[in-house]
Formats: sequence, C-alpha cells, structure tokens
Amino acid sequence: MSNPPSVAVLGAGSWGTALAALTARHGVPTVLWGRDAALVAAIDRQHENPRYLPGSALPESLRATTDLAGALSGAGLVLVVVPSHAFAETLQALAPLRPAHAGVAWATKGFEPGSGRFLHEVAAGILGAEVPLAVVTGPSFAQEVARGLPTALTVHADDQGFAQTVADVLHGPAFRAYTGDDMCGAELGGAMKNVLAVATGVADGMALGLNARAGLITRGLNEMLRLNIAMGGRPETLMGLAGLGDLVLTCTGDLSRNRRLGLALGRGRAIEEAVREIGQVVESLQTADEVMRLADRHGIELPIAGNVRDVLHGHISPAEGLARLMARERKAEYPVRLF
Repeated sequence: MSNPPSVAVLGAGSWGTALAALTARHGVPTVLWGRDAALVAAIDRQHENPRYLPGSALPESLRATTDLAGALSGAGLVLVVVPSHAFAETLQALAPLRPAHAGVAWATKGFEPGSGRFLHEVAAGILGAEVPLAVVTGPSFAQEVARGLPTALTVHADDQGFAQTVADVLHGPAFRAYTGDDMCGAELGGAMKNVLAVATGVADGMALGLNARAGLITRGLNEMLRLNIAMGGRPETLMGLAGLGDLVLTCTGDLSRNRRLGLALGRGRAIEEAVREIGQVVESLQTADEVMRLADRHGIELPIAGNVRDVLHGHISPAEGLARLMARERKAEYPVRLF
C-alpha cells in the first residue's frame, strides 16, 4: 500500500488499542487517543496497555495522547473505538476538529442508547452527508489481534472507495480485511450477536450440552437474517463475517464478555454481580432492548432474543426462558423462503 493515510484511533480500551497496534505495525503513522491520563502515559512510554491488554507489547512507533485536537491534527482517517453509549459524544467532540479530508470509520458495535438508532445514522446526523463513513466489524477478540494472531474482518461503507481505503490500512500479513456496502446489515450483525451470545452462555452455564449450543447459534442466525431482510438488508451480509462469523466467535469464545455474562446467569449468579466481575461494558444489556424494539417495529418474532431480554431484566429466570423456547409449537424450519 502506497502512502497510507495517518490514523487517529479514538478509544484506548482493549479493541481500540489492538487496532492502533495493528495499523502501527503495518507502518501507518498512528496516534491513539484516550481520556485516562495514567493509562495513556503507560501506553505511550511503556508500550503496553496494562489495564486492558496486560502483557501484550505494543509497537514503539505507536503514540498515545489525551489531547484530542493533537490526535486528529493531520489525520487522514479517524477510527472511533468507544462503547456505543459514548459514540455520539465522541463524534460531537471530533466533528469541529476533524481534518477536512479525513473520513470516519468505527469499530463500535451496538445501537445509540435511548433512540435505538444505528450508529451510521448517528454518524451521518452529526458529521453530515459529505463525510465518508464506514463500519469495521466481524469476528475479532482484541487480545488475539494484539498478539498478531490471524484475523479476518469486513469494512462496510456506502462509498466503496473509502471502504477500500480503510481495508487497506487494516490489511496485513496476519489480518485480512474484506469490503461491502450493506452498513445496516453489518451493524445489525455486530450488535445482535451480543444478545445471542448471552443465550448460548446461559445454556452452557446450565450445562445443557453442545447440541443445545449449536441449536441456539443456528436459530439465532435465523433471527438475525429475518430481521435484517425485513429492514431491507442483504442476507449474504449476515452469512459472512459480519453475521455468522461474529456470531460463532462470540457464542463460543470465553473472551466474549456477553458469553461470560450468560455463563454466570446460567450458573445462578445475580446479574449485577456478574457485570461487576467482568469489569467492562457488556453491550447486550442495552442491545437486547433495541433489538426487540426493531423486531416489534417490523413485526418479526424473535424468540431467543426476546427471552434474553426478559432474563436480563429479571422478568424470568434462565430456566423459565428455556422452558418457553422448548414449549414453542412445532413448525417448518423455514416457513417462508428468506432469499
């Protein structure tokens, strides 16, 4: 890749740090911005994120700062990697500081809390229609990316030239970056898989077996597909990295915070205690509500996601959720053709 744009990564959590390390290793000038001065200083001077990625060496070329204006100065690409509840606030802060030529991508998954809007809708509303936008999503644990283990993601944007620019920056010897143009489907997959990961975690916490796990993943994918098609998305988006890939990883890998939440609930732990022990944002707590609002809006029945929402709100126990699913009427696996 010739003359890659310099990158400003906003968000010094595990995923932001891993992506900043990735682009820095690819020879891309990269600055990582975070709010916590002590954490940023450790990243900048010790080349390690001791809170979120302890033991993972970061490239010496990677710079870190708490100065947002300084991080954005001269950037050709802005990559936002903050929790969904901080997404709008971060975009509002960067908007007046963004270099005129810099497009904005994000690796945040979820919906805007309260409004339930997709993040690409939030970004367009804050930054304007003229700013190139892209979502980076797919099966990826930050720890593995930070260690340089093989990973494949996808970049979706309305502007395919910008999608390719973002993919080129991320693509490298141990990292494959594909492109697409279904931002709605890509964001739905990245958000909804967190809800379904709670379901598989609950099943595993209750020791229901591998058959149950496989059934939940498969039927969960069906729920994702039906909702995406109802919203006008393309089924192949969710049959790829943004859907099936991310779903399998999050439902089966114990590095997933949402799966760990489900495991704890399935073992009888209180939700507050489980979240406290995880110690990081668990996106499914908000996402389950937004997914079900979308389902209601489009008249789509989502039994698994609906039961997860009710368990997370304490309306039913995990055992009651299982009983609900098993008591559903028998039917064809695909009563109507999806595509």
